[in-house]
Amino acid sequence: MATATGQAGPTDACYMLLQGREDQELPNLQTLKRNLERGTDEIKAEALQQVIAGTLQGENYESVLMHVIRFVMPTRNKRLKKLLLLYWEVCPKYAADGSLKQETILICNALRNDLQHPNEYIRGGTLRFLSRLREAELLEPLIGPTRDCLGHRHAYVRKNAVAAVAAIYGAQPQLIPDAPELVQEFLATEADMTCRRNAVAMLTRSAPGAAVQWLRENAAAVAGFEELLQLAAVDIIRRTAQDFAAEKALFVRITFELLGASSGAVQYEAAATLVGLSGNAAAVKAAAGSYVALATAASDNNVRLMVLDRLDRLRARHEGIIDDVAMDLLRVLAAPDVSVRRKALAIVMRLTTSRNVGDVVSMLKKELARAVADSGDDTAPEYRQLLIQTIHTCAAQFPEVASSVVEMFLDSIADLGAASAADAMGFVREVAEKFPALRAEIVGRLLEAFPRLRAGRVLRAALWIVGEYAESPDEVRDAWTRLREAIGELPLLAAEQREADAAAAAATSAESTGSQAQPASASRRVLPDGTYATESSLTARPTDAAAALLLDSKPPLRAVLLHSDFFTGAVLAGTLAKLVLRFAASTPPPPPEQLNSLRAEAVLIMAGIIRIGQSPFVTTPIDEDSYERVLACIRALEHMHEDESLLVDAFIADTQGAFERLVVGQDKRAADEVRRHTADNAVRVDDAIEFRLLAAKGPAGADADDSLEHDAELAVGDLDARASVSKLDSVVQLTGFSDAVYAEAYVSVNQYDILLDIMIVNQTSATLRNLSIEFSTLGDLRLVEKPSSYSVAPYSFSSVKAGIKVSSTETGVIFGTIVYDGPGVGDSHSIVLNEVHVDIMEYIRPAHCDSAQFHAMWTEFEWENKVNMSTTKEAAENLDLRAYLRHIMKATNMACLTPDNALAGDCGFLSANLYARSIFGEDALANISIEKPTDDSPITGHIRIRAKTQGIALSLGDKISAAKVSLAD
Repeated sequence: MATATGQAGPTDACYMLLQGREDQELPNLQTLKRNLERGTDEIKAEALQQVIAGTLQGENYESVLMHVIRFVMPTRNKRLKKLLLLYWEVCPKYAADGSLKQETILICNALRNDLQHPNEYIRGGTLRFLSRLREAELLEPLIGPTRDCLGHRHAYVRKNAVAAVAAIYGAQPQLIPDAPELVQEFLATEADMTCRRNAVAMLTRSAPGAAVQWLRENAAAVAGFEELLQLAAVDIIRRTAQDFAAEKALFVRITFELLGASSGAVQYEAAATLVGLSGNAAAVKAAAGSYVALATAASDNNVRLMVLDRLDRLRARHEGIIDDVAMDLLRVLAAPDVSVRRKALAIVMRLTTSRNVGDVVSMLKKELARAVADSGDDTAPEYRQLLIQTIHTCAAQFPEVASSVVEMFLDSIADLGAASAADAMGFVREVAEKFPALRAEIVGRLLEAFPRLRAGRVLRAALWIVGEYAESPDEVRDAWTRLREAIGELPLLAAEQREADAAAAAATSAESTGSQAQPASASRRVLPDGTYATESSLTARPTDAAAALLLDSKPPLRAVLLHSDFFTGAVLAGTLAKLVLRFAASTPPPPPEQLNSLRAEAVLIMAGIIRIGQSPFVTTPIDEDSYERVLACIRALEHMHEDESLLVDAFIADTQGAFERLVVGQDKRAADEVRRHTADNAVRVDDAIEFRLLAAKGPAGADADDSLEHDAELAVGDLDARASVSKLDSVVQLTGFSDAVYAEAYVSVNQYDILLDIMIVNQTSATLRNLSIEFSTLGDLRLVEKPSSYSVAPYSFSSVKAGIKVSSTETGVIFGTIVYDGPGVGDSHSIVLNEVHVDIMEYIRPAHCDSAQFHAMWTEFEWENKVNMSTTKEAAENLDLRAYLRHIMKATNMACLTPDNALAGDCGFLSANLYARSIFGEDALANISIEKPTDDSPITGHIRIRAKTQGIALSLGDKISAAKVSLAD
């Protein structure tokens, strides 16, 4: 609601009356007047509520004012008196000429009587109302009673009187010019802490010198004050530190004392103030310690996150000073919320240095062991994965702890869940690539842990590591022995067939025995035809649970094959082929009989994998890709003596080179991410400052022309840059040129807010009265404040601003109408506005995550949008697959997670993962699969988008479709 100049807007208490009343139909004016005049107190209260609500909604209830003064103001009902104070805030007090209405004199008389009322709560409520009153004509006769209330016996009246004096002095200082001296005298004799706090706050804003003097006199007693007064003392220091630099030592000493206050709010404010006062290392460390203590002791997760954010900003401003609090910050991991733990671990990683990395890793190991033991918590798997990723990052940055971390991971690999164990194996693989000296130890420990590995993902990673880094003949023999133990009896299919035949024979024997003597444990079952049959526990077939238990009792590699995990079987075949090739290429050459024995056994195992995949022992037959991979390994070993060097390059050198490029790409991406978060305009303290006018002279006349030309180029470039982001690009036409009212809006998006700056032009020769714009929104948009109504003169224009809050990443629509009263009396007109679409790209930002997080989110998110891609031959002539990928990334503000080396090469097919994150913390995933078989063929394929909400998936699909159309054009 628009308010007059100098008048305070309505308080939140007024707007609370609107809750549940926005859509209710308000009674007519005559009914309201009748209820106010003749109704009971309850009826009058309801009518007065309706008047307040209607006034806030823009209704004209000026004629009700006298009815309220005559019939409601004399009441003694407490509820009516409270509503009256709210009504005085919103009621129209000004006449058409801008002067105060005569009726306000009666309001002053009523307020004066309430300020002298014997009930202290009526006095206090009236004083609170005076704090929101700004009209000097109304306040002037109330100054005397307000000053008298400073000496009231009740603290509730005194604290509100101080607040009223402060508000009056701030709005109309000429009415009470001695307010600072008055409050100083009041503060010298006051004992109540709340009253003293209000008085100190008044002096801080109005008389900073007096506030500093009070603080100097009470410096020794500040530590014993109550929480509110301590916060007021901190506020004095924060507001006056710059103007009273001579008191800095006193301020620092008091702030240091308040760091040990019992109140968390005081500690938080004191820490923030102390850092602002001094950049000394001791002050920064004390503030950081206070933040850590707050984050540890707080019970609210939002408070913890807020404190951790402040600690992270402190770390960024004072790099290297607060590294010692890393160990103390690990105590925050006792919090049950995963987001708090994640934030704390992120800060710990930034505080970890070569001096404290050993202690940090040791503490993280203990925390991981505790998280492994605590399997009952629902968030335990996610927390374990978070700890493993943190330890991984820590060891990657500080190689001196890599060995101990690998040892810990391999010792506890069997106790971790599948996802956590896969992350741990990924770290072990990376360490083995980066640190060749640790490869022998890693392979040895991994082989020792092999019998305890059960998950397919973990087994595949372990097999790859063994195949790549078991280099010496002794390591190959040891690896072969361990793998044979993990596979079990050979041949695979024949052994399984023997077990099945033995089980069938035992079942037949039990059935024949049961036919002679029915066991006591037999049970009766009803057959489909309604007859009864007897079933013995000896002849009952094993359940699925029993079959699964039987498979789990087998060696690990054999169990995963019988569980139809033939991808692991293909990896096993590749590992066996690598081991045979390494053994053949060892120096000195191995005996031929040993090499042939290994080849034969490897081929036997590979053939067994294929045969099991084609047998009835598995629920799902072997897939074509795995079959081709195993068959290729068999053929490689068959022709090993013919093309040994070529096979070594294909199976060993190329795979190691590919993984090496992958690790280098990940390191480069991590460095780019750090660089991206660093300010682009950061300048070193020792960088030279260039002054163009003082630059060395070149040839005569050349320097001036060159510098002028350079300045012109900069100016033109700057103008071009400004033109590209000109307001004209964001202007939306709302009405037509032939409408009586022309309107256009400049749409400005800033984080969570959308500001509409609307220009209204009256294109008629008549004055348009009560012109207003009524907005509505579609999506997660909310209108903050309804634009007020006004009059527009003929052929003139006006500007209107409207604010809209955004709460999620979703394409929103803003629509509405312009309503105004025409030239005729009682004529009302409306113009429907064009829709304003809010672009989702304003909230989407490129982001990065690892493959495990991507696949976890891909599995979790339920909303998917599939967009088919196709281009014309003409559009695809000068466009390759990577250029098309870059076009989609630019259109969607998404980052590519697939490494560059995986996208390199000449291939007619491309598949990549894309990821983005909104400013609201919402994730958006995409997978693009496109192909271009020949140079002159069109690009075809599809993009699958997944998100947690439907709006993001649909909106990104629309952006991709628009980008596809623009490329075709």
